[in-house]
Amino acid sequence: MPFVRIDLGNKHPEGFAQQVGDIVYEVMMADINVPKDDKFQVITKHDSKDLVVPKSYLGIEYSEEVIFIQVTLNEGRTTELKKKFYKAICESLVEKLKVRPQDIFINLVEVSKENWSFGNGEMQYAPKD
Repeated sequence: MPFVRIDLGNKHPEGFAQQVGDIVYEVMMADINVPKDDKFQVITKHDSKDLVVPKSYLGIEYSEEVIFIQVTLNEGRTTELKKKFYKAICESLVEKLKVRPQDIFINLVEVSKENWSFGNGEMQYAPKD
């Protein structure tokens, strides 16, 4: 059900972006009840000039190594579950890939179940008539 977009600069080493995707997927399965094999991701590397970020916002200082993670998922998870999810992604990226916690930007986009089609032009999550 989740659709993940990961955007980051092309200064990261080869394979780094896919490792970020794997970590996000692992955390989704562990912390927000995403089923196995439900891994749909688009990972895009950009020139640093194409990632527009302020030097700081809300007291957080960003670097050129910022990583944007946007997850579109079904609505209904609690605020506490989302907080746990943000924290788990951050801790995993810091521990496994040595990312600065300040450079991890996460955005959730919640949608209702009828907003998905996984193929065949069908609405797989629609209520059955």
